[in-house]
Amino acid sequence: MEHLTILKGKNIIIGVTGGIAAYKACELVSSLVKSGADVRVVMTEAAQKFVSPITFSALTHNPTVTDMFSANKSIPHIELLEKADMLAVVPATANIIGKLANGIADDCLSTFLLAAVCPVVIAPAMNINMYQHAAVQHNISLLKSRGIHIIEPSEGYLACGTKGKGRLPDVSILYKEMIDILQQKKDLMGIRVLVTAGGTREPIDPVRYISNRSSGKMGYAIAECAKARGAEITMITTVHNPINVDRLIQVETAQEMYEKVLAYYYEHDIIIMAAAVADYTCMEISSSKIKKKDDILDIKLIKTPDILAELGEIKKDKILVGFAAETDDIECSAMKKLNSKNLDLIVANDVSQKDIGFGSDNNQVSIFNHNGLIIKTPCLTKKKISDIILDTILETDSFIVLRNKKRSDMD
Repeated sequence: MEHLTILKGKNIIIGVTGGIAAYKACELVSSLVKSGADVRVVMTEAAQKFVSPITFSALTHNPTVTDMFSANKSIPHIELLEKADMLAVVPATANIIGKLANGIADDCLSTFLLAAVCPVVIAPAMNINMYQHAAVQHNISLLKSRGIHIIEPSEGYLACGTKGKGRLPDVSILYKEMIDILQQKKDLMGIRVLVTAGGTREPIDPVRYISNRSSGKMGYAIAECAKARGAEITMITTVHNPINVDRLIQVETAQEMYEKVLAYYYEHDIIIMAAAVADYTCMEISSSKIKKKDDILDIKLIKTPDILAELGEIKKDKILVGFAAETDDIECSAMKKLNSKNLDLIVANDVSQKDIGFGSDNNQVSIFNHNGLIIKTPCLTKKKISDIILDTILETDSFIVLRNKKRSDMD
């Protein structure tokens, strides 16, 4: 099997923290060892209350690291990390997530994490209220912005007796996610990508604005995946979210989005317009709050700049990808937009479905080129959808021409 080849000879460090889900780490470690990986386990003091270090030593045929000063000849976190291809914390408690986010190294595992230069994977598992706490979510966002891989917890019954998001995913899911990270493509090296994200806000007065339901999650997922594949990323966004990109530009209105996209357009090879830009803005913006007086408030709206249409007119050798959020007649609407705006690809989705699209972590899209439908995805995470979009871009004739030109310029 393919994964046996991928894992054979890989040096993987598994960090185990103090949670009931620690028992799943035993099965994960066993699977990794059977696939040919050299696995070392690092345990926190609390983790040892749930699983004995001897168990992991027996599974890995290696000593389990429990103490920074247990080795006589070398410092364990330096020696092991020099060879490591991956460090994965399974399960990861709120405590270890907080330590890593804030640069605290007060035990063996937290020291390993701060010293790691290999890919780091965090698999949170905890009570639903802990997981949803603003501090934990903030720390997870920080880690994502620094390029740490987060494996989202599953929903279901938790050890505390509640039901919700916080379960450590099944071992098969953890195993596959780790495989995907280890074999992550670097097929966008040397490519400059501009991504837009979020819904614009068009002010009515200093208090109110017109907007839409876009969360920006799709654009952020695309930027993260493209960055992981080696691209240089410029992100123009209305959403205030930390992210590991080369240039992050905050905007609010459609006009600001228009100005920034046009300013940076020529520097980039691929432009992915995932933002939900308002079609209309207020003709006049009140300088003071409009008081509630009449039963009807008349607001005159005017069209915003059509960013995609203008980019299509000046396109040249750029690869231009648009999005179409539709509620009906998706294919017809998407194809009309693709052709009228001179796009290479358009990604369409049905935002009338509550479990996908705006605000959701999942999506289901149809990708079209000038010949029609290329692929219709099942419902997947937006991260997986992002990789499908990027894979589709790489298969376009325009990208093949771009890649050949880049190689020619290097010769």
